Amino acid sequence: MKEKKGMKGFLKKLHKNRAFLLMLSPAIIYTLIFAYYPMTGIVMAFKKYNYAGGIWGSPWNGLENFKFFFKSGQAGLVTRNTVLYNIAFILVGTFTQVAVAIFLTEIRNKSFRKVSQSMMFLPYFISWVIVGVMAFNIFSSDYGFMNRLIVALGGEAIPFYTKPQAWPFILLFFSVWKGVGYGSVMYLAAIMGIDTSIYEAAAIDGANVFQRITKVTIPMIMPTMVILLLMSVGGIFKGNFDMFYNLVGNNGLLYNYTDVIDTLTMRSLISSNNFGMSAAIGLFQSVLCLITVTVVNKLVSKYDEEYALF
Repeated sequence: MKEKKGMKGFLKKLHKNRAFLLMLSPAIIYTLIFAYYPMTGIVMAFKKYNYAGGIWGSPWNGLENFKFFFKSGQAGLVTRNTVLYNIAFILVGTFTQVAVAIFLTEIRNKSFRKVSQSMMFLPYFISWVIVGVMAFNIFSSDYGFMNRLIVALGGEAIPFYTKPQAWPFILLFFSVWKGVGYGSVMYLAAIMGIDTSIYEAAAIDGANVFQRITKVTIPMIMPTMVILLLMSVGGIFKGNFDMFYNLVGNNGLLYNYTDVIDTLTMRSLISSNNFGMSAAIGLFQSVLCLITVTVVNKLVSKYDEEYALF
């Protein structure tokens, strides 16, 4: 009886909200077709893919695709690089984005603030291909601005493209430079949503600008920071392929310091034409990301349930 009543109530709600459901249906259909249906392709990770059989007709090969990745000798290196780079990008990127958002809100000249925000937002729209060309023109041994400046000052040119130790800092710089403007938008919106009476009360109590930032602004935007950090952690095992490939390319001298899971997958796919192995690595990344975000979210919920995603 309870099941029948529950079903009747459910159908009644569907009928009552049919107009809203109809308006929502295009988004649902789009998500099902382009987000959920392609997920069925993960079966390729357990198959020996061939063009004749396709995804569903290719023979099964168990865990062979995963074995190929782990026996390559590069699995540990690229996984370590991917995680360490993403941790650096998240921590430094978050710090700079929050700092920029606070800096913009403290500017009283509206015209200067708008120009500053636009200039910092511009790099986000520049293609990584263009950024790669910019990096070459800066760090090239023969034509680079940096080496020409060093030589002009009496120093010796630094062969950046054969010096892998320098590239973690170069990649970090370009990642932060390109994303700081776009990333600061969310924090800027959160700061704008803070009640101005809180700042007025702090000023009356004698708080200076730094005390208002540390005692009011940062605590008030902390929930936004935690949520964005959790969302970033979800992709900690996925490298930014566009950035790494366009800045480093196929320079084997830099692989020990710059190779990530995504670039190794691309090279393996091109050299072996093994779609199954590529699918296996993608599934490996996704599972690790799911585990990571679940664990971090659980830890955050223990600290404060309001900060958790779920």
